[in-house]
Formats: sequence, structure tokens, C-alpha cells
Amino acid sequence: MFFSNERLQFFRPLTGKYREQIVECLRLLHERLYSARADYGESLKREQVLDIFCEALERAPLLEGDEAEGGRFKSNREQAGWILNSLIEHGWLERQVDQATFQSTYPFSRIGRLFTQPLVEADGRTVRTRHRNTRNTLNALAAFLEHGEVYDLLDAHEYSERIIADFTDIIAELEERKRELVREVEAQQLVQQASDQFFEFMERRFQPDLAIRLSADSVEKHRERIQELIERIRRQPRTWKAHAERELRRVAPDLLVDEQASVLWQLLDAIESRLRNASDIMLPALRKTLQGFTQRADIIIRQLSYLHSQKHTDIVGLCRQLASLEPTEQHARLAAAGEQMAGVSLGLVDPGQVRLRERRERPPVQSLMSDPGSPDADTLRELAIQQLLEKAFNINAGGLRSYLRAALGGGRRIDSRDLPIKAAPDLLAVSHVIELAGAEHGASGFRVSISPTGEQVPADSYFSRRDGFIIELERDDHA
Repeated sequence: MFFSNERLQFFRPLTGKYREQIVECLRLLHERLYSARADYGESLKREQVLDIFCEALERAPLLEGDEAEGGRFKSNREQAGWILNSLIEHGWLERQVDQATFQSTYPFSRIGRLFTQPLVEADGRTVRTRHRNTRNTLNALAAFLEHGEVYDLLDAHEYSERIIADFTDIIAELEERKRELVREVEAQQLVQQASDQFFEFMERRFQPDLAIRLSADSVEKHRERIQELIERIRRQPRTWKAHAERELRRVAPDLLVDEQASVLWQLLDAIESRLRNASDIMLPALRKTLQGFTQRADIIIRQLSYLHSQKHTDIVGLCRQLASLEPTEQHARLAAAGEQMAGVSLGLVDPGQVRLRERRERPPVQSLMSDPGSPDADTLRELAIQQLLEKAFNINAGGLRSYLRAALGGGRRIDSRDLPIKAAPDLLAVSHVIELAGAEHGASGFRVSISPTGEQVPADSYFSRRDGFIIELERDDHA
């Protein structure tokens, strides 16, 4: 169970009014322990952790909320001590005592580090090369095919899972930025700031990551190569695949769902399915979301630019001013404005705005159909044989009725064992004669009644065994 022992109230530190400050303390401590600033040869003692927390408290704001705790801390250091004790109590940090020096250190617990990692990534100050996961999947599969190490296959399986997750993160980020852009524009109505934010995103986020994902490192680009590697792995010798299967069951026993199922095939099918979903579903969704984001930004910037350019032209105020005047004064002012607007205004074209554009020539389309010529003798012979075979085994309702009419002679009742077989068409008719019981096969004014005799016809030269039927031609009163 997750919520047990010291993790019984694991998320309580993030539910009070100090939650933003505690999150900043966790981020800064994580950066101090696991980033490039970390000194892995030294463990953090209490005083060092308190110094880090004091620095974080200066950065993070205090949220409005529970007023019962207002003013309870006299200084940041006292609050840092309370945060440290709270994180230890609820399982985010651990207290480890050196048996030689009896000094305490305060590292992250395993669960605490796993939950702090998303908080650090959500801050946006870390650099992640999301577009590399497709290429990493390709490289890991190639290494597995070359060396046979199952760890490379497990890495490829993990990288392929991150492809879908990264697509989802980017789409969610674009949607969030689009909403944020609209919200800031509605609140501030600043053209320059909205434009700067949009172009900053395009330069810092789109160019280094999204552009590469959509072009140089597209899933569609590497999909065929990954598919080829998967097929080559599946065509490896049985001894090679058996060794890989045994190693996978030993290294990753949790993947074994059924003793009869292959873990190797399960991983390969999962990688193939994820790439197919990423290429056919997630990549078009990303392009659609990016297109919607750029269109929304373009529309907003255009609208704000228009409003900014028209802010000194108060048409509504002018109409109200004219409405408050006397009719004679209104007519006089409108007539004067009409006289001024009736004049001819000649404007010259700015030479700096003239651009000569080269016309693109469309490539010619070859619409003529080439004559394949007359078929050769072998082709004609093959077509003739195919037609003869189709005619030889063709049977229709008219042929069945003609055969039954000839078999009945002057009577209206016959046993299926007495049906004559003199040629190949007769054999086909005997094998399909029961179909005449259908209403669509009955002759005009009559219908065919077929009832089983319950006996089997002895084997003959054509059938090893068949059931016996009485075939009778009756008058159809409904015809």
C-alpha cells in the first residue's frame, strides 16, 4: 500500500497555505542534490538544508488561505525548521544518522524524489530533449539486434512509451499557452507584450524542439527503419530468440503474464503499436494543435493591432456628439464633411513596398495513356484456361431446373439416389440440386419440395457419402 506508515498523510504538506513555499523548498533541495550544482561527495546536514529552505522562502509567495496559522513564525529560519520536520514526518525526506560521527543527514526518500521530479519539470527551467526518444528507440533496437543484450530491448520499450507521453505533454502545453495568451490579452490589451510572448515561444520552444520533432526527428521518418529492425529481430534464429526469451523472463519477471506467451513478442508488439499510434494519431493531433495555436495568436495580434491603430478614432463618441446637436447644425456639419470627402485624393505607390515575385511554373502532368500493346501468346493462353475453368464449374438456377426437368421426365417425384450422372454438368447439378427448394428457383406456377428420407445413399464413384432426399414438383397455389 502507498498510504502506510510514514506516508499515511503524504500530501498534507501541499494542502495548506504554505504549499507554494514548500514546493519551492523541494525544488531547490532537488536542484542542490541532483542537478549540476550538486556535490555528490557531501551529504547535506540540517544547517545546510535550513539554509536552502530559507533561500526558497525568500522566493516563493505566501498564498491566501488558512488564517489560523498567520504570524506563527518569527523568522524564515524558524519556518524552514518547521517545513523540514513536516517533510520528514510525512515521508518526503529521510533522516539518516552516521554511526561513526553521529551526525544526521537529510536526503530525499525514494518516493519523495519521484514526486518532486514532476514539480521540478513543471517549473520549466530544466532542459529536456523530448524529440530524442524516437531516435533512442531506434538506436536501442539496433543495439539489441547486434549484441543480443535484453537491456537494450527494455530501453527501447521504455523510450517508445515516452514518445506518446511527450506528444501528450506538448499538446497540453500548446493548449495551455493558447489559453494563457487569450487570458493575458483580455486582461491587459497590450499588443507589444502579446506579440513578444508569442515570438518568444516560437524562438525558445518551437525552434529547438517542435520544429525538430515535425521535421528532422519526425516519427514518420524513423518508423520504417524501426519496423525493419523489428522484422529482422523476429527473423533471427530460434536459438537466438530462445536465449533472449529466457533472459527477459529472468531480468523482467513482472512482464510475464502467461507462461505460454512470449515476452519478446510482447515487447516488440508494444513498440510497434506505440509507433503506429504516435505516427497516425498523435503527430496529426500535434500539427492540428500547433496550427490552432498559431492561428489564434495571429487573430489576436491582428485584432489588437487594429484596435491600437483606431484608438484615436472615436466613431461612437462622434456619433453621440452629432446626435446631441440641433438638426440644422447636424446637416451643416455633415454637408461640410461631405464636401471635404468628395474631393479626389491622388496617392502614389511607395516604391519600397513594391516587390517582384517570380512565378512558379507548375510541373507538367503527363495525362497521356500509354498503349500496352497486344498481349503475348502465354497471356492469351492463361486467360483462355481461366475462362474455361470458370465455365466448367459454373452452375445457375436455369441449369438446375433443366436438369431436374430432364430427370423427372413425365413424373413429378424422384429420389435423389436415382438422379442420373452422365457428364460433368450433371455432377455439379446433383451437388446443388437441394438449392431448388428456395422460392426464387421455383418454375412459374410450381414449387420444388425436398424432404429428407433419413437414409444415406451408398458410396459411388463420385460421392463417398450423401443424404437421401425426395424431390417433388408441386403446384404453387400462391403463384
